[in-house]
Amino acid sequence: MPRTDTAFRVIAAPLEHVYAALVDPDALTTWLPPDGMSGRFDRFDARPGGSYRLILTYADASGTPGKATADSDVVEARFVDIVPGVRVVQAVDFVSDDPAYAGTMTMTWEVTAAGAGTRVEIRADDVPDGISAEDHAAGMASSLANLAAHVEKAPKAVK
Repeated sequence: MPRTDTAFRVIAAPLEHVYAALVDPDALTTWLPPDGMSGRFDRFDARPGGSYRLILTYADASGTPGKATADSDVVEARFVDIVPGVRVVQAVDFVSDDPAYAGTMTMTWEVTAAGAGTRVEIRADDVPDGISAEDHAAGMASSLANLAAHVEKAPKAVK
């Protein structure tokens, strides 16, 4: 059955800094992988119609085997829509032989000003059946916490 998962967080950083972290590959590899994972891009082209291939590697796959290999998930994604300063929409496919992970999930990341900070909302439509709602909620919350830590860092003093 198609499922939609959502999550949001208000981040104490300017909207333009938060949005920039949604489309910068170096920033994404820093904050997007949930706790216990690291990530790297094989390719990355942030424009409508552009795509990326992201390899997420588990630090310890003994509790959660990867979808693509024993210790990794591979994500093939296409940018469906990018509205600078507002929204990034991606069509996401997991590389896996397991039919429970088949199908295209649409991930929408929206940013809106919220007082002195930025509200970031994630909407995942058509989540594959193999991804439990509990695990997905934890992963999205972890990514949002990582994003907050990444963009809320105080600038270093210049000497």
